[in-house]
Amino acid sequence: MSGIRFHDVGMLLFLWAVPALAAVFAYAGWRRRQALARFAEAKLLPLINVSISVARRRGKAGLLLAAFAAVVAASARPAWNPVAEKIERHGRDVVFVLDVSRSMLAEDLAPNRLDRAKLAILDCVERLQGDRVGLVAFAGNAAVKCPLTLDYGFFRMMLEDVSVDSVSRGGTMIGDALRKCLNEVFDDRHKEHKDIILITDGEDHDSFPLEAAREAGERGVRIIAIGIGDEEQGRRIPIRDESGQRVFLKYKGQEVWSKLDAETLRKMVNATPGGRYLNVATGAIDLGEVYADLIASADKKALESRTVKRYEEKFQLFLGLAFTLLCVEMLLSERKRGA
Repeated sequence: MSGIRFHDVGMLLFLWAVPALAAVFAYAGWRRRQALARFAEAKLLPLINVSISVARRRGKAGLLLAAFAAVVAASARPAWNPVAEKIERHGRDVVFVLDVSRSMLAEDLAPNRLDRAKLAILDCVERLQGDRVGLVAFAGNAAVKCPLTLDYGFFRMMLEDVSVDSVSRGGTMIGDALRKCLNEVFDDRHKEHKDIILITDGEDHDSFPLEAAREAGERGVRIIAIGIGDEEQGRRIPIRDESGQRVFLKYKGQEVWSKLDAETLRKMVNATPGGRYLNVATGAIDLGEVYADLIASADKKALESRTVKRYEEKFQLFLGLAFTLLCVEMLLSERKRGA
């Protein structure tokens, strides 16, 4: 037995109750003697207590105290015999590239394209299995909202804050967003195990997205594109005017109708190894299934490796000791033998 440790050392603070309980037992014995003294003369006390063994009574109290101490020790989860064990965390690098342009406010998905995409990303994060995750928001330019991390709580917090105001310029520059990922999020040490999940309505304003996708493919990055929005008729883009009234976005006096540009997205994914395009359009987005089918089942790299000491937990021994002590206490009589 070596290297004893307690996994929940705070429970040992309850051992302070042992002397307190001992004081309670001592006080109870003193009260019994005081009570007997009121009803009998001092010379009669030995005759009254002739069948009671003080030593046995104290022994029973000691067994109870020892059983309590053993239960406290078990609660602290004692362990020993450490064994060195190497732990490796495997996963992929997954970056969500989210379109936050005003066209994502179109309501062909309820409540709108952007909010629906954020909910889908949150569902996907719930199913991550050790993968590092990052977030890039883009419109007329792109911004890294969350670098690659294993802190999913931090990622969720950053995702919740994303809106159409998260990027300073309007428009839709898909190519710039991809280049932002390649240059500022991913590293070039490994040319594999990298995924970009692009969620957009596909409308691009001359940012050369196909060229950016080809560059991603050359650097071993796979693009999984999620196309959302009405591909046929499109939808108007609701906004608030200066008085707070709901109106629709106009350009040169004409209402803007946003449609899904699926063709561009199909060409982009075909430029990357294993790329996939999912035409959600106005249907349901289940990124959890996308993750399970395309990412969780794919090859993973070792993201982290460390050696830890595993201890054999022995709380069962202390619980067994406590049970044995209680059984002995129940079987031990306070009366003298032959009395």
